[in-house]
Amino acid sequence: VQLQASGGGLVHAGGSLTLSCAACGRSLSNWDMGWFRQRPGMERDFVASIKGGSSATRYADAVKGRFTISRSYARSTVSLQMNSLKPEDTAVYFCGARRRSVVDLTATETYNDWGQGTLVTVSS
Repeated sequence: VQLQASGGGLVHAGGSLTLSCAACGRSLSNWDMGWFRQRPGMERDFVASIKGGSSATRYADAVKGRFTISRSYARSTVSLQMNSLKPEDTAVYFCGARRRSVVDLTATETYNDWGQGTLVTVSS
């Protein structure tokens, strides 16, 4: 599935941003969708995910209570609402997709399709 991410930018600590990922021409009901982030020189880390055909979600401990993942089947989009942003949230954020699976939603290596990444910078 082809993914198009948008919504990154520069924000002060404590601020909010919403990222959006459009799955071009695909229904999301059969796809697990996730958001991941990568800091310079580091691996891509899991942030949040939502299961295809279900309301089940998972979050990394570092973002629980601050970030919310949601999905619109009608628009074939997945969003990440990020509140109370911290400087350590600064990273390139990627949306990822995989065919609906019983495998742990947090397993980054199981996601096959990726958007182009969008930069989020949180200033202190």
